Amino acid sequence: MKQQLVRVALAAPRVHIAAPEKNVDEMLRLLRGCLDAQVLLLPELAVTGYTCGDLFHQTALIDAAWRETLRLAQGAAELGFAGLVAVGVPVRAHGRLFNCAAYLYGGEPVALVPKTCLPNYAEFYEKRWFAPAGARRADTLLLPGPQGKLLEVPFGEDLLLADREGTVVIGTDVCEDLWVPVPPSSYACLAGANLILNPSASNETVTKEEYRRQLVTAQAARCCCAYAYASAGRTESTTDLVFSGHGMICENGTMLAETLWPEPGQVLQAVVDLEKTGAERVLHNSFLEQTGGPAWRTVRLAGSLVCPAQQAALAQRPLERLPFVPATEEGLRTRCAAIARIQATGLAQRMEKAGFRRLVIGVSGGLDSTLALLAARDAMEQLGLPAAGILGVSMPCVGTTKRTRGNAQALAELLGAEYREIDIRAAVEQHLRDLGHAPEVYDVTFENAQARERTQLLMDLANQENALVVGTGDLSELALGWCTYNGDHMSMYGVNASVPKTLVKALVGWHAKRLGEQNPRIQAVLLDILDTPISPELLPVGADGELVQRTEETLGKYDLHDFALYHMLRGGYGPERIFEMARLAWPELEPDYIRTTLTTFYRRFFSQQFKRSCLPDGPKVGSVSLSPRGDWRMPSDADPAEFLKF
Repeated sequence: MKQQLVRVALAAPRVHIAAPEKNVDEMLRLLRGCLDAQVLLLPELAVTGYTCGDLFHQTALIDAAWRETLRLAQGAAELGFAGLVAVGVPVRAHGRLFNCAAYLYGGEPVALVPKTCLPNYAEFYEKRWFAPAGARRADTLLLPGPQGKLLEVPFGEDLLLADREGTVVIGTDVCEDLWVPVPPSSYACLAGANLILNPSASNETVTKEEYRRQLVTAQAARCCCAYAYASAGRTESTTDLVFSGHGMICENGTMLAETLWPEPGQVLQAVVDLEKTGAERVLHNSFLEQTGGPAWRTVRLAGSLVCPAQQAALAQRPLERLPFVPATEEGLRTRCAAIARIQATGLAQRMEKAGFRRLVIGVSGGLDSTLALLAARDAMEQLGLPAAGILGVSMPCVGTTKRTRGNAQALAELLGAEYREIDIRAAVEQHLRDLGHAPEVYDVTFENAQARERTQLLMDLANQENALVVGTGDLSELALGWCTYNGDHMSMYGVNASVPKTLVKALVGWHAKRLGEQNPRIQAVLLDILDTPISPELLPVGADGELVQRTEETLGKYDLHDFALYHMLRGGYGPERIFEMARLAWPELEPDYIRTTLTTFYRRFFSQQFKRSCLPDGPKVGSVSLSPRGDWRMPSDADPAEFLKF
């Protein structure tokens, strides 16, 4: 799919109340600083100023406002601005006055969208001067144009604006329109709008900024759209009202850029990704089943509103290396606490309904089994059962190191679980002899024999102990198929099944900090586990007793795999786009290494679907999951060819 990046700019220019000529001079001045934008949004009634009061009844002001709006359109074109300008202006029609968002493109006005919902309370008395959109009597207006000619301009709250290809479809809220139970933009998005512009004039009071922020982010999330909001700035302040110039550019509920109390004319810009909003709608399409609102008309623009320099625009978007892991300490703490509760609650519910009071977990001293053990402890606590009801089983073999073996035992005992060790070396050797497998051949049969022996022991121990086997495999391993079919692939409940490796690390770190306040020894063990290289420990250790098998040396960095998984499933992005994003996120990595790792991801993601098709139950903790029962349904024999062309 072609990239669909659009650079949106907004500003609160210096306002001279009731002086349209001066105001347009200010707008043209700030426009010079954002000529590379495709959309420029200016506040409500910015041409005249929002606080003109009864001056709106003066013909001289309204005529000047329209005259200067035309000058703004022509001036933008003369400056070489090829995008769309949205600005608030009062427009007289049918003997009424309308508070409009005027859209200017190619040197002339191309649409006028009147405000639908007029406030008439507290300090706002717009109905004293303006009529609501429902009072209009025509779909177009004949208005004075340059050099005495008349312009026929589309007029109505039922207007969408679309660029030449229909990639960018713009709908409109005007200030108060967003504050009502069903904003006009909701209906616009149902009709296909993917970018909403809101020229606003919202005065500042205590806590009001946070409420505006909630309105904008919630609407962008609910409607799977990009939403730009530009409120009047501090030079609009007069009499009893003070304005802050609150500007926001939001995408699918994520704030891309925000400003409050900016300097007059300061421009806020962000690049919105309409490919991502489109993918969200395909994924969560229930809102498209709703109906209502007007029968929409579309004003088609002659050119494109997609940024011509897509690669440069992509570099200007916020890009997190670890999209599953919150960047802030507070966000991480909140996320980890929520996930831990979900894991424990899901496991406790399964135990209660199935009638189990004991759990069996294979503990290896690695990250995944550590997180599963911690979740099991929390589940037992929820049920009021002792941690001793957890049986942590270490099953060392040829690849087990003293470090991981020691950490597995120390952690189980420090958490109060029962610890048991069963050396599987002799059983695996006998199994390989039965197969006629040479003992010195370290192939996939050699590795998988160990994994299946461990699972067999855990299942049989569960029968013996009347217990439930807790799975340890994580989301990243399931995406890559990095598990042995009917080995560590299988359990009775997989608590980590929707937790990717990067988030497993973060969760173990969070548990270390949380439990370290009670027992520093637990923290020390958890931190050492975090510091241990990731390995399945299936190949014999070296002469020094240290690891020779490191997963990320075989597969590539889990950070890259999780990056690809997130953006493939959440953004719907293709391999080429993900490759370019990864290059920007990891400039220190060689492009060939990134390409090789992503190729591994796609090859394995496709070839290993058969393992995901028969996963055990496990709690969904985030928006990305590969459960075959609802989150990811894919044929096991799909061909990855199209996903390897990058």
